[in-house]
Amino acid sequence: MKRNFLLFTMMLFAVVSMAKDIKTVVVTTTPQMHCESCENKIKGNLRFEKGVKGIETNVEKQTVTIKYDADKTTPEKLMKSFEKFGYSAREVNKDEKACKKEAESCSEK
Repeated sequence: MKRNFLLFTMMLFAVVSMAKDIKTVVVTTTPQMHCESCENKIKGNLRFEKGVKGIETNVEKQTVTIKYDADKTTPEKLMKSFEKFGYSAREVNKDEKACKKEAESCSEK
């Protein structure tokens, strides 16, 4: 029984110590994305940046959502990396997201 408890405790400690701090940042680009080629260019270049775990683009909302390991990179470094392939990026704040959602719901009525 002691052996099983010790084994379980060691496994739990290993899982907790290996946990990563995954965060999300939403940015908009200049020039704006207007086609699938733009999306592929952004995804293809960002995937090589250190700490990037996932990339989602949305042409309609003009946003790029990046999931990243906060232990390996920062939002500032990610936004600076857009310059390597001809874009500039800025973080979309929460107020802008809320306004876009309100505008979409108003246009649906």
